[in-house]
Amino acid sequence: MAMLTLERLHDLLDGNQEKDGLAWQGVCHDCQCEIRVTATPKVDGIHIKGGSVYEPQSDKFIMKCDGCFVSDPVLRNYQDCEVYSRVVGYLRPVNQWNDAKFAEFHDRKIFDASIRS
Repeated sequence: MAMLTLERLHDLLDGNQEKDGLAWQGVCHDCQCEIRVTATPKVDGIHIKGGSVYEPQSDKFIMKCDGCFVSDPVLRNYQDCEVYSRVVGYLRPVNQWNDAKFAEFHDRKIFDASIRS
């Protein structure tokens, strides 16, 4: 997962109907404040104001405000990690288990083969 590359930003600007630049409006991924990020082509390059924009998938954008970007430029907590575990002989995602099996999963102990008795 990365911020928009310069090449991708140029592609978006070239395909934009309005020649005055691009704008993304929404909420900051980290602090949930309302933000507006703009990318405007100028003679000396592309000027970006208001924060940063990430593109995890084609045509899906996630934004961070300037304050959150300065404190941590890495986009974290984007997607839940899907945990699989064995249930009666086959692997299944833990989030699809019934309540009883899910409770049993949390009671399990981790086996460490390196510890010898």
